[in-house]
Amino acid sequence: MFTSFWASLYVWMVPAWKVSITGREKIDPKKTYVIVSNHQSLLDILVSFGLFYPFKWVSKTEIFRIPFIGWNMSLNGYIRIKRGDKKSIRKVIRDCEKAIAKGSSVFFFPEGTRSKTGQLGSFKLGAFILANKMKVPILAIAINGTKDALPKYSMNFHGSHNIHLRVIDEIPYNAFADLGLDEVAKMVRACIAKHVVIR
Repeated sequence: MFTSFWASLYVWMVPAWKVSITGREKIDPKKTYVIVSNHQSLLDILVSFGLFYPFKWVSKTEIFRIPFIGWNMSLNGYIRIKRGDKKSIRKVIRDCEKAIAKGSSVFFFPEGTRSKTGQLGSFKLGAFILANKMKVPILAIAINGTKDALPKYSMNFHGSHNIHLRVIDEIPYNAFADLGLDEVAKMVRACIAKHVVIR
């Protein structure tokens, strides 16, 4: 909760960013989720903390090197992934399993990188392997507006922007238990894509 307040404070301090969150009431605090979202900007991390719901991030190693954001992620014991490293991926899955077993939700950006155009990329399977193995629901989230506020490869603010995070209805385990992993990924991607605005 302290981290959520800290991150939200950064967002509140920038009057050009008008952030709104809808669907927060759909999160059941008694449940553990695999959370998945589209990814447009480093701002997605700060905005997602505005849910004020505890979770562990799964994020590429490079993000942990960013001042303040990365330091905070390290202190909170978030889960690092080194892209292209099979050993790292196996360790990530083990670490995620441990987190969920302890009752902590885990947050993924299944595209694996930020979208420069806002167009939703294909989804990697790690989040869905985890949800299937641990038999937990998937909570889908759509984020809009961060791409233009803080574009990829930029640390410059770009004027006034409306940023919106939408919590979509959870997908219970029994809705995907009998599906192949590719089918689950495509289903969740389609669910999020309906709420992603491309400008």
